[in-house]
Amino acid sequence: MTFDEAFERVIGHEGGYTPGKGDPGGETKFGISKRSYPGENIPGMTLARAKQIYFRDYWGPAGCDSVPAAIRFDLFDMAVNSGVRAAVKCLQGAAGAEQDSILGPRTLQAIGALDGARLAARFNGARLQFLTDLSTWPTFSRGWARRIASNLMKA
Repeated sequence: MTFDEAFERVIGHEGGYTPGKGDPGGETKFGISKRSYPGENIPGMTLARAKQIYFRDYWGPAGCDSVPAAIRFDLFDMAVNSGVRAAVKCLQGAAGAEQDSILGPRTLQAIGALDGARLAARFNGARLQFLTDLSTWPTFSRGWARRIASNLMKA
C-alpha cells in the first residue's frame, strides 16, 4: 500500500470539521486537531494541507515505507489515531521485539520473521489492548472499535 492509498482510507475515518466539544483535541478537521497543531487554521484546513501533515508527521516517522505491506496501513492508522510512538511500540510488541518505540534494525528483523497476516492480527490485538487501557476508553471505545473493525473488514 502506498501513502496515497493509505491516506484515502484514513481520511474516511477522520471526516470534516468538528468544533471539538467533548474531544480532548479540541476543534478538528480531517483528523488534524487544534491541540496538536495550535499554529494551524483548523477551520480553513485544506485536504492537501492535511495530506502534507499526515505524510510528514505520521507516515514517515512511523516508518511505514519500511514495514511489510500487510501491516503498513494499520501502522499508519494507529500512528494517526494514537501517536507514532504508541503505534511503533504496539508493532514491536506484536513482533516480539523490544518495546522502545524506535523502528530500528532489530524491530524490522522481528517484523520480517512473521507472516504478514499473523503480524497484522497480532498488531490489531495489541492495538485494541492499548486502547482499552486508556482512561478515555469508556468515552471513545465504540468509535475506536468500529474503526479497527472497518480496517479488518477491508484487509
